[in-house]
Amino acid sequence: MSRWLAFLPIVALVALGGLFYFYALKRDPQVQPQALVGKMAPDLALPTLAEGQPVRLRAAAAEGPMVLNFFASWCAPCEIEHPVLMGLKGSGVRVVGVAYKDAPPNTQAFLARLGDPFATALVDRDGRAGVEFGVTGVPETYVIGRDGKVLAKHTGPLTEAEAQKLAKLAR
Repeated sequence: MSRWLAFLPIVALVALGGLFYFYALKRDPQVQPQALVGKMAPDLALPTLAEGQPVRLRAAAAEGPMVLNFFASWCAPCEIEHPVLMGLKGSGVRVVGVAYKDAPPNTQAFLARLGDPFATALVDRDGRAGVEFGVTGVPETYVIGRDGKVLAKHTGPLTEAEAQKLAKLAR
């Protein structure tokens, strides 16, 4: 009987390995949840990075369609996508940035070093806006229409091709 107990940890490891194989390895990692697409964007007020004045996101969208980008100074992929955001700004697309779980001085230094692609930079210090939008990690980008509906979502760093798709929706 004690011999069976000695093999119990091995049996448990084999069972866990089977679980990982059938679930994790068979799952498509490229599937991106689009839960908010087609629905109204959360009606949040976030402070601006510069003055700290609250801005309502739906009111900002009413001024015209916008690309809403969640980013952070501590995020390496955000630095990789930054030139693409600068290109969007240069082509006349209104990009609004949300500094996600980042200290304002760090965000300001990040934008001073790389350039500021944002028409408005907002602060989500505690990550509550990210939760409302369903952000799973930064960078994450949304297109919000004039009516406040989420038209598209992109998870991960934007490529030039993806940025052009989003820009068409934001015009």
